[in-house]
Amino acid sequence: MDNNILIKKPIKNEDVYELLRKIPEGKVTTYGDLAKALGNPSASRIIGRILGQNPNPIHVPCHRVVMSDGKLGGYANGTAKKKGLLEKEGLSITNGIVSDFTRVRISLQMSKTKIKKPQLNINTRKVIL
Repeated sequence: MDNNILIKKPIKNEDVYELLRKIPEGKVTTYGDLAKALGNPSASRIIGRILGQNPNPIHVPCHRVVMSDGKLGGYANGTAKKKGLLEKEGLSITNGIVSDFTRVRISLQMSKTKIKKPQLNINTRKVIL
């Protein structure tokens, strides 16, 4: 038996939406951060597709998910709308990139049993679920 086989968890839409609800206003995460938190680090594109199907963007803030380099990435309602929503939350966007990206980016960690309300660790800028 090969012990080097990586078992990837399937990504469920509702799990993605539940994590999105935990991202605080004025903060962002990345498609990759969500994929890692859900146990499938190579599923960034799947996360993007799921966000594009978001049935309730008012309660599930998919505009708070950006690319790993701070670029806005896509948004079902257009990148201008995404930019406006992020700016309304206090973020600054310059040339399509989130300013102070490392300061406003949070990494998500999912508990082994279930998703819990996040706690922001100011020193590491990680949200612990």
